Amino acid sequence: MFTRTELERKSIKELRNLCLHVYELKPIGNTAYKDSYINALLVFPAIALRQIKAGTGYKRIRESHLDALGAIIEAIGSPTQEQKALLKVTMEGKTMEFPERYDQEALLNLHVAKWYLQQAMLRLTM
Repeated sequence: MFTRTELERKSIKELRNLCLHVYELKPIGNTAYKDSYINALLVFPAIALRQIKAGTGYKRIRESHLDALGAIIEAIGSPTQEQKALLKVTMEGKTMEFPERYDQEALLNLHVAKWYLQQAMLRLTM
């Protein structure tokens, strides 16, 4: 994060820009003083982590939530060899004629959704 020395070298205009526009933080105290912006920039990381622990804003998920996510991934299933081939040719940009193209796109969407759900599961269990 920032060091006090690093922030003290900045002008009040630069500090105001960092606080209000870049990080969207409210200064702590009188906005006419650099310390108001510096203090906000120094303490926000600790406040953010404390808020997670307190269950404010983003919250840590429970194991039951992971179980539900796992159940959705399992419900989607795995593609057959033919579905894998169709997915591969679809990702190569080849499309079927209508109305089959709707089902082709639905298969691709299901595949992509499952991939994102698996990525979410990996990230949430780290």
